[in-house]
Amino acid sequence: MNTTLNFQPTKFITSAANIRQLPDDAGVEIAFAGRSNAGKSSALNTITRQKALARTSKTPGRTQLINVFEVTEGKRLIDLPGYGYAKVPLAVKEKWNLALSEYLQKRQSLRGLVLLMDIRHPYRDTDQDLLHWATDCGIPVLVLLTKADKLKPSQRKSTLLQAREAALVFGDGVQVEMFSSHNKLGLPQVEVILSNWLNTPADATVNADAAE
Repeated sequence: MNTTLNFQPTKFITSAANIRQLPDDAGVEIAFAGRSNAGKSSALNTITRQKALARTSKTPGRTQLINVFEVTEGKRLIDLPGYGYAKVPLAVKEKWNLALSEYLQKRQSLRGLVLLMDIRHPYRDTDQDLLHWATDCGIPVLVLLTKADKLKPSQRKSTLLQAREAALVFGDGVQVEMFSSHNKLGLPQVEVILSNWLNTPADATVNADAAE
């Protein structure tokens, strides 16, 4: 039985423009992805119980590099560039998308993808594209419906059920949970899922199909 990890010691390691600048492809890691306004940095800060581990900004799209955080030796969290919203030049967006797709396709230490979506606007086209791609490659996905505190409890429950039903089309490798950085709703469930992934043996080939 896997034990829940302590994420508080997590520390920033490096930023990279592409996978060639990342640490050695060894150990295990989990990637965080989502639209630029999905609350990705806030979620990382909440999970690690740190106020400023991941930079947050009122201007979506601030994360333009792949940011690497180490939970403990050989276990990492990867903050991928946000997509879909940021008011940046097209060439920059294309560069981000290339870095993101290259990472997901070639990184052998990847054990799972956390895909963050605003609970009020789930399953945008770009979210669905990423879900299709990840599940086609055999990468487990946790869909995290962020900003859940923005909805009333009855709305949250209804939206969660609808989101879980919508996830069925992507196969059994997709889990859906609610999350709020504001009141920590869903944090225990997220910690358990992330711990299970990070405790996966380093020699497991989660996304071997993508490397063929």
